[in-house]
Amino acid sequence: MFMDDNSPPHGARIVTAGLQELGVSRIVWPAMNYGLNPIEHVWDQLKQRLDDRTPPLSDLAELYVFVKE
Repeated sequence: MFMDDNSPPHGARIVTAGLQELGVSRIVWPAMNYGLNPIEHVWDQLKQRLDDRTPPLSDLAELYVFVKE
């Protein structure tokens, strides 16, 4: 089984032919599926915590400390 990210180079005929020649099957994967991308959940949580912070951050140094915490 092979799972790619639907990037155009991964769908090239030569790649598809090479995978078929090796007997590798592809997993059907929807392009740009937000729910299946774990980093998007991390960014959402970070944004929510920043939005909930009182008082708001005033400079880049505070942001850096906040993200590290």
